[in-house]
Order: sequence, then structure tokens, then C-alpha cells
Amino acid sequence: MRLSPAVKYTLGRVGLFVVVSLLLWPVPIDLLVKLMIAIIASFGLQFVLLGKWRNEMIGQVDQAVTRRKADKAKLRSALAGEDDGEV
Repeated sequence: MRLSPAVKYTLGRVGLFVVVSLLLWPVPIDLLVKLMIAIIASFGLQFVLLGKWRNEMIGQVDQAVTRRKADKAKLRSALAGEDDGEV
């Protein structure tokens, strides 16, 4: 089973948040402050640790956008009667 790059990247981001939260658990500060630190730290770490997965996700999104633009152009030309005799 192969995960989608977007799912893999999202799970990686959530995992980073959980790991940082667990590392901050024994620190004697307010829970809300711990969670805010975990959010900020996981945001920064994702740029370093999840770069490959982020690039895979960007590639997947780019392919989907390119495919949709091609389909849209094909449909527009078919509706305008500019197709190559295909019915």
C-alpha cells in the first residue's frame, strides 16, 4: 500500500507536533504555552525534516493542476466545435 504524498506529508506534520509536545510534557509550564511552543517548533522543523515529502506533494498537486487545465482546454475546444472530427 502506497500513501499519497499529501497524506504522508500531513501525517509527518502531525507526528512532528506530537513528538515536540511529548518532549515538552515534563517541562513545568502551562499546557497552552507548551502547545503553542510545539506548534511553532513543529512548523520550523517541517522545513528541515519534511522537505522531500513536501516536494513530492507539490509535484502531485502540480500534475493534477496541469491535467485539469488540459482537460478544460479539450472540453472548451470540443464545445466550440474546434475538435478534430472526434465525436
